[in-house]
Amino acid sequence: MSLSVQPIFYNNFNSCVLPSGNRNYVLVDPIKADMFVKQKENALPYLTDVLAHSQNEAQITETLYIIDKMLDNGTKGIDKMYPVFSRFNNTTSPNIQTFLAGIYRKIQVPDAFGPLVKMLIQNSLRPNSANFDPNEEIGGAILSYINPKFRQ
Repeated sequence: MSLSVQPIFYNNFNSCVLPSGNRNYVLVDPIKADMFVKQKENALPYLTDVLAHSQNEAQITETLYIIDKMLDNGTKGIDKMYPVFSRFNNTTSPNIQTFLAGIYRKIQVPDAFGPLVKMLIQNSLRPNSANFDPNEEIGGAILSYINPKFRQ
């Protein structure tokens, strides 16, 4: 792989464990996440490549988690990744929807508003099999577009 940032695989398996049972949050290897967050803008090409090609929900969720943490750490240029994020605008995965909405809330790309509303409406029309409600984060992201006091 020619990209300068290489992934760290915790115990040689996917380091993200999706919510299950009574746990309504993802488990991510903090060492791996911190390594990417510290790389800041240098890590974005690798993470973009993962999001552009992965078909694995856990890997996508983990990557979105890392990007969310990078935003919290002040990484610049993540708003330019919207074309890659938009690949997931039609997902029915509550895990991906939750992190995607959190990212959209922070980057405030105008093109993301419509997909957020669509997710909210579609989720209200089908039963939620997850043990958490992604519409909480989606609704918060929509509110952040309407009123800046809801932005994080």
